[in-house]
This record gives sequence, structure tokens and C-alpha cells, in this order.
Amino acid sequence: MSWDFETDPEFQKKLDWVDEFVRHEVEPLDLVWPHDNYKPLDDEHRRIVDPLKQQVRDMGLWGCHLEPALGGQGYGQLKLALLNEILGRSTWAPVIFGTQAPDTGNAEIIAHFGTPEQKATYLQPLLDGEIFSTYSMTEPQGGADVSGFETTAVRDGDDWVINGSKFFSSNARYATFFIVMAYTDKEAGPHDGMSMFLVAADTPGITIERNLALIHEPAEEGSEAYIRYEDVRVPSTALLGEEGKAFQVAQVRLGGGRVHHAMRTVGLAQRALDMMCERALSRVTRGRSLAERETVQSYIAESYAQLTQFRLFVLRTAWLIDKTQDYAQCRKDISAIKFLTPKVLHDIVQRSVQVHGALGVTQDTPLAKMWITAPVMGLVDGPTEVHLRQVARAVLKEYDATDSLWPTDHIPSKLAAATAKLGMA
Repeated sequence: MSWDFETDPEFQKKLDWVDEFVRHEVEPLDLVWPHDNYKPLDDEHRRIVDPLKQQVRDMGLWGCHLEPALGGQGYGQLKLALLNEILGRSTWAPVIFGTQAPDTGNAEIIAHFGTPEQKATYLQPLLDGEIFSTYSMTEPQGGADVSGFETTAVRDGDDWVINGSKFFSSNARYATFFIVMAYTDKEAGPHDGMSMFLVAADTPGITIERNLALIHEPAEEGSEAYIRYEDVRVPSTALLGEEGKAFQVAQVRLGGGRVHHAMRTVGLAQRALDMMCERALSRVTRGRSLAERETVQSYIAESYAQLTQFRLFVLRTAWLIDKTQDYAQCRKDISAIKFLTPKVLHDIVQRSVQVHGALGVTQDTPLAKMWITAPVMGLVDGPTEVHLRQVARAVLKEYDATDSLWPTDHIPSKLAAATAKLGMA
């Protein structure tokens, strides 16, 4: 029987380097440029950012989710989870390591399903970190309900013509191209009638109506786009993957992404716990440190246990994906860690805010941004309620109803059976 909770020593050396590098070289960018991490780089940014990216490349850690043929290491989900735990501390870290969303997922599906022409046009510049992309799937009237989607792509000779609206297309204002999901056969329904398209951002007919800001962002920095597609004409070569197979394409993109989100949240929650412990040891009230107060000790103990449980669950899910090589087979656990993510982050950050007192609700610490990230994580890649339902359904499939009037563990019935079996009736 093999059961091991240790990281391979050679990989641990890399993780140790990443931890030091992120803390000392990357986290300063979060303070100096808090809203610039997904913007195209100007000369001032390049002076700082490009050398950092080069250090990551020199360590063989650039775009680690990609296969070696694409310039990555081909790391499985378990190694990626351990790496993302560290990157979760910093908003700039994913960009510096070539693993920023939505570009990682977009690169992955182009690598899996793209034609040689599509890869040459979009994939390599994306892998090099020279351009950004957006994933244009959600619709304002549909939300998480894909059956309510209305965007269509209709054949017109050798072209496709796209019409409809999309909502929360992250980073569209800075993207070079969009990946757009649209109905190509409405009668076939959402799971068999939708297709994916690669659409250049400057294609006529695309209008960004608004760039919504998340609740922790200044309004002018918003990058969650509300987009109108009006007679957007693209060639037949814009089809990504097979016609009608958008959901199969999306599954490759979303499965790993949810693990990455969860593990980055582990890193962020750990930072909140670190801050809580430091504050508890440093702050003295009425002659005693906060660390000596039973309530604060409870906060710390609960946070430690909650985070450790969650971390192990995420790592086990990543391990299971590597073992089965089948995201569909792991869907139950992927959904479970997805709906746990916002709760774990909220609970630990909330306790840390309490221990910091009035300082915790100001913008003088990162806790306010961490706290408001929790509800955001409850909606990213599908709302919590959808994933709760999916997990419940998957768990119930593993059980059968009883035909008896009484439950299987009805003690009088079992006692009668036991005494009969033992010849005591």
C-alpha cells in the first residue's frame, strides 16, 4: 500500500525557490501596480516584469501546465496545485509564471483542439505572455443556466456569422482574441448544439458595452466585459474543435482551472492565518497578548483545522485527476472543492479581521481585499449552488433506496435477523 504526504525533494527545492521569489520579488508589484497585472506591458512595466519572467524561465517554471513541446514542464495537477498554493499569495504571481486566468485555460484548449494555423496565430504569443485573451461564454440573461443562452453562429457560405450578447467576459478590454461559445444548432440543445470560435478582438461587429468592476476594484479599472456581437463574421477556420462540441472543449478548460482556483485560495487563506497569528502575538490588551485570549485561540485553531482539511481535499482531487486522467470521473470532487473555496476563505479572513480589530477593516492591510474575494470565488466558474447540486446528485447515485418499510439500520429488524443467524431465536 502506497500512501505518502511528502513532496518529492527535488520538486520541493523548486517550491522553496518559488516561495522566496514570490515573497521578495513579486509581491512588491502588488503594492506598486495593484490593478495592472492583466494590462499589456508598457516600457516602464517591462523594465521590471520581463527580467522577473526570465528568472522564472531560467528555473524551468514558466507555463508549467503546458506540455514540453509547448515550452512547459507538463506538470500534472498535483504539482500544479502545490505551485499554485504559493502563487495564490500574489495577484501578479500568475502573470510572472505564465499561469494567469483566463489565459491558461484558453491556451490549454487551443493546444488540445486548435488547428496548426490557430496555434501559430494565437497560441505561441499567448504562451510567451505577449498577448491576453478572454473566454466569452456567460450571457446576461442566462447566467449559469446554459439552457438560457441565445448567442448564435449561423453558416453563411464559408463563414460563420455570430449574433448575441455575452456577460463577464473577463479581461476583454485588453484581449487580442476572444473564445466565443455560440449555438450552431439550437434544436440539438445546449450540450450538443454549441460550438467554440476563435475571434480576433478587432473583428467588426464586436462592441464592448461596459467594463464592470468587481466590488474591490475602482470603477475605471473594471475588466468584466458586457459584449454585444452584431453580425460578427468569421471564417470557417475560426471553429475551435468540432462543431457542436463546445461542452467537451469547455470541460478540459474548466476542470483544471477549478483546482487551480482552490489551491490559490489555500495560499491566500494561509496568508490571512499568518497575519492573524502575528497580530495575536504582537497585540497586548489589558496586560495580556491576544494570543492568550481563549476566543482568539479558538479562531486560530479553527482556522488551522479548516485550512488543513481543505488543502488535503484539494491535493487529493488533483492527485485523482492525475491518476484517472479523466476530469469527468473527478467531477464530484472538483465541484466539492469549488463550493468549499469561498467558505474557507471567508471564514479564515473574517477571523483575521476580528483579531486585527479596527485596522482589519481599513485598506491598510490586504484583509479587506481578501474578504471581498470570497463572494467573488463563490461565482467564478459557476455559482456555489450549482456545484452543491452536482455533488449531491453524484453522491446519491452511489446509493439505492430500500424496499422495506424500515431503514436498513433499523435496530429491531437487525436484531431479529442477528438472533436468527446465531440460532438464538
